[in-house]
Amino acid sequence: MSFGIKPLGSRVVIKKIEAVEKTASGLILTGQAKEVPNMAEVVAVGPGTEDEKIEVSVGDKVIFAQYAGTDVKYDGMDYIIISQRDILAIMA
Repeated sequence: MSFGIKPLGSRVVIKKIEAVEKTASGLILTGQAKEVPNMAEVVAVGPGTEDEKIEVSVGDKVIFAQYAGTDVKYDGMDYIIISQRDILAIMA
């Protein structure tokens, strides 16, 4: 799949996973009560550098640092370009 943003170096393009709108019991949450996790799906990865090899792949679900990255709007969608160092974990 070709994606229109090609990150450089050890940067990664991610798309945030939407906040939970319902509880497990079916209650619908208001805008302020929604849990907004710092979870995202990797949509593009850079080639890496000699000092930092890329450890994530397109399609991985990741947890990232709260204030990391640069918000980008592309083709009507919101993405974040983030350094791989700001990715804290890959979700299993």
